[in-house]
Amino acid sequence: MTPLFRKAVWLLFAVSVCAFAGSLAAQYVLGMEPCVLCISQRLCVLATALCTAIVLMCRPRRRAGGLFGAVFISIPAVTGISVAAYQLWLQSLPPGTAPSCGAPWTFRLKGWPLFDWFEPVVRGFGNCAEPDYLLGIALPVWSAAYFLAVVLTVWWAWARAK
Repeated sequence: MTPLFRKAVWLLFAVSVCAFAGSLAAQYVLGMEPCVLCISQRLCVLATALCTAIVLMCRPRRRAGGLFGAVFISIPAVTGISVAAYQLWLQSLPPGTAPSCGAPWTFRLKGWPLFDWFEPVVRGFGNCAEPDYLLGIALPVWSAAYFLAVVLTVWWAWARAK
């Protein structure tokens, strides 16, 4: 792995950890109630952080290893972009016409092993069609921008690697 690619992956790891911590702070400090799609995006941020950590631990030495790392990091990021885009579409619908987001994550995962450990990450009962704003911008826009930045950064770093 070239120094540039490695630095980019370290940057993505740090940004992902900060984004994950920010999502928890928005819920537990600012009092924003996340919806099912918000929690799905939070899990994509966590998966992106874990994928970057795995790529950093594996230390691919060849260009093909870097390619695998870029694809590996991009999978949860592209998933997050699609979830954020779907939530933005829901929020663009006229009030009262948006379909339901589905059952809350805490209901879906109640019987899973170690549920008490990860329950604070998946707790939330917000409405997917009602936007929350940060600095005047809807949260799914911030989320989509983060995921897009991850994808563009990892592929830019891979393309620049020699």
